[in-house]
Amino acid sequence: QAQVEESGGGSVQAGGSLRLSCVASGFGLAAYAMGWFRQAPGKERESVAGISRNSRRTYYADSVKGRCTISRDNAENTVYLQMNSLKPEDTAVYFCAASFSSIVDGLPDKESAYTYWGQGAQVTVSS
Repeated sequence: QAQVEESGGGSVQAGGSLRLSCVASGFGLAAYAMGWFRQAPGKERESVAGISRNSRRTYYADSVKGRCTISRDNAENTVYLQMNSLKPEDTAVYFCAASFSSIVDGLPDKESAYTYWGQGAQVTVSS
């Protein structure tokens, strides 16, 4: 069964750091562009970051640019999101998602392109 599972969430104070991990099972991550999304209470889910199959292209939302880094290890079937200088407004459930891509440097521009979604990891940042 193909699935992705997030880990690494938790509670930190403002200014702290967290690293989220996303492990894929049941399929080879190397054939998929990967993305991180988040949903805060009462708000719609939004894209946070994305990375192409070959890691040459990345995308960051303006709200996290300069504070977050997305990376991947295809051999380990894992994608990471390093988050630094966390702010209370970063509090949300963070989701990992996979999108099959026939292009090694392709990055989906629509959430609907992502096929596999994790259950989410809670990140809480206190002031």
